Amino acid sequence: MNKRRLGPKGPIVSALGLGCMGMSEGYGAADEREAIATIQHALDLGLSFLDTADIYGPHKNEMLVGRAIRHRRAEVFLATKFGFVSGASTRQLDGRPEYVQVACEASLHRLGVETIDLYYLHRVDPEVPIEDTVGAMADLVRSGKVRYLGLSEVGPATLRRANTVHQITALQSEYSLWSRDPEDNGALETCECLGIGFVPFSPLGRGFLTGAIKSPDDFEPDDFRRTHPRFQGENFARNLQLVAELQRLAQDRQCTPAQLALAWVLARGEHIVPIPGTKRRSRLEENIGAVQIALAADELASLNAMFPRESVAGSRYRDSMLALFAP
Repeated sequence: MNKRRLGPKGPIVSALGLGCMGMSEGYGAADEREAIATIQHALDLGLSFLDTADIYGPHKNEMLVGRAIRHRRAEVFLATKFGFVSGASTRQLDGRPEYVQVACEASLHRLGVETIDLYYLHRVDPEVPIEDTVGAMADLVRSGKVRYLGLSEVGPATLRRANTVHQITALQSEYSLWSRDPEDNGALETCECLGIGFVPFSPLGRGFLTGAIKSPDDFEPDDFRRTHPRFQGENFARNLQLVAELQRLAQDRQCTPAQLALAWVLARGEHIVPIPGTKRRSRLEENIGAVQIALAADELASLNAMFPRESVAGSRYRDSMLALFAP
């Protein structure tokens, strides 16, 4: 497995990570045995960068990851997140300094580890200055409970403010051929300027860019994609046409659409480490194959032309989630 560094002074990790959320929620029925086998197979193949969060499950995903790595901690670069708090009917945010400590201790316990390698603020609490939250996160670094700090779904202004308090090692945001916001809002450029690694989640468009999804009926009843604008009605049909173009180019390249989509993300910069999620070993092996694909300039141009921003139908999230982005 190739390696990459999260920023010029950041940690060296596998060039591809593994998003573990779907093993516990969001993407239909869970299969814990296969999920643990997938994580362990990832480690066998040299993929060491694992991503989870306390809200996934909630809590179940951290416990699952903890079981999977119990005897292999030294092989893992482990990232988790805090900030969402499960309420009676909604997920609320809490970025208060006192909660930072509580959340971290709980994650350490569920994961069964003494130190978290990369600790993200999942979303910014609008009621708490980012400086206060990151200041409390920095205390975790000083106490040895956390090695590096990260933020998720923030723009340049918030990123710069946070970085004045403590070095931010990674920004995690949605980024793929059909989700280009980090280019448009300046987040990618700011990461390069500040020496911050960039970690794209959903680099396969929540599975849509794999070409495996042909109809909304392909989703299980409890699959959260059923509620996302891009996967509904006319939006679904229009976006399916884009994927057909990707499939044709992948066939010419003798790779899968997923590998081509991941290769495009990897080609955007050496400080970029995507974390495609999967809960199956077969898909894991397919994704890892993307690391070996080097795209020529004309191929990158073809992919960019294939997915102009205005061509993607529907927003990437429902309005309630989009409102949590911190500029």
